[in-house]
Amino acid sequence: MEKMLNKGRSLKIGVSGVRGTVGDTLTPQLLAFFAEAFGSYVGRGKVLVGTDTRTSKDMGKYAVFSGLLSSGCEPVDLGVCPVPALLIRTKHSGAAGGIAITASHNPAQWNALKFVNRNGLFLNANQAEELLDVYHQGEFYKCANSEMKKIKSDSGAVAYHLDKILSYIDVDAIRRRKFKVAIDCCNGAGSIAAPLMLKKLGCTVIPINTEPNGFFPHDPEPIPENISQIRSLVKRKKADIGFVQDVDADRLAIVDERGRPIGEDYTLVLAVDYMLSKKQGSVVTNLSTTRAVDDIASKYGCEVIKTKIGEINVVEKIISEKAVVGGEGNGGVIVPAIHPCRDSFAGMGVILEHMAKSNLSFSGIVGRLPHYHMIKGKIYCETAKAHLIVKKLQRLHSKAILLDGLKVENKDHWVLIRPSNTEPIIRIVIEASTKRLAEQVYRQSLKDIVSLLKK
Repeated sequence: MEKMLNKGRSLKIGVSGVRGTVGDTLTPQLLAFFAEAFGSYVGRGKVLVGTDTRTSKDMGKYAVFSGLLSSGCEPVDLGVCPVPALLIRTKHSGAAGGIAITASHNPAQWNALKFVNRNGLFLNANQAEELLDVYHQGEFYKCANSEMKKIKSDSGAVAYHLDKILSYIDVDAIRRRKFKVAIDCCNGAGSIAAPLMLKKLGCTVIPINTEPNGFFPHDPEPIPENISQIRSLVKRKKADIGFVQDVDADRLAIVDERGRPIGEDYTLVLAVDYMLSKKQGSVVTNLSTTRAVDDIASKYGCEVIKTKIGEINVVEKIISEKAVVGGEGNGGVIVPAIHPCRDSFAGMGVILEHMAKSNLSFSGIVGRLPHYHMIKGKIYCETAKAHLIVKKLQRLHSKAILLDGLKVENKDHWVLIRPSNTEPIIRIVIEASTKRLAEQVYRQSLKDIVSLLKK
């Protein structure tokens, strides 16, 4: 359940890139300046550029091209491209870096730049700080007319991505089951690729919202209250499972054959359960992920390592620990054997293989998992004030985990309160053994924060 107070909007510039609202804080000039800074930062090489389907994508793309060309780079236009496909293509193309033009789960009026290094990973905190230093100093490389590169195109990123997934999973086992699969792509970057992959897996595909036109039929964050269309579709068409992508196609939500959303956290739980059943090893998740992952890992005798929130934090720990699987509890499954990034396509492949190797219905598989009750909320406030309030809360809890905001763990519940990296909000996540306890703890946490906001 997502709860909101005091809606607001702002420009966010930080380690997660630059993000803002089009026609207000996010301008072509700003995007060009950031692209110019990035081109100077990566050393004037080839830079891949992909977008989601937002109506502002061309404004953003050509502003980025302008900045890259000015800084001596060779822009490579991937067109509309799922984020995981851009990351994989960046690593294997010899590019100096990449830029994803997408605001991910944010509403349609938002857009953003996410910066990618030559290894196909988002910039980590140190690299992002270096880029911000270049941006703020404004001392960009200025390309002479005689050195000016041309914009190139690359239409092969998506096919390359899908080939990597299909070579990893057991395609024949999935094809033999002839699953009937509903898919909702929110008219986003996965609109063409997701149905195509499912057809390659021998599935009967029931697609909705697969027009990559940037007009989102529902809020793009794939949480239960936003996916009512596919819930009714799965029941009506008697599908075996329903998948929902966000608009940049890195997150995956799932609906069972009865039309019930399993919750985005359980996308990762399912993937961890199946991956560890094939190969034991460590698991990496962030602090806001359900305890069900810990329970599953314990069943296989495996360690769970927790990181700060943010994909790159999980990814870097996956790489350093040589983890088998990891991800975030927002539907972000990371299969490092394919590529260390959140990838809804890899998630679909692994979960369909899980179903293919089981004699159970999808709801039967989910029913065997440990279950907890989670509430996710957010309170809108200015970023500086959000950090101040969390610091005040930290002083009140001497035994709290302070890795990212404030996390207080108890035997039957935990609470995480932290400022967002991407929006002017304080995020609140509660998980408890019962729904009643979760609601009780959430109300108290909300009361504590609101009282500090009034001071």
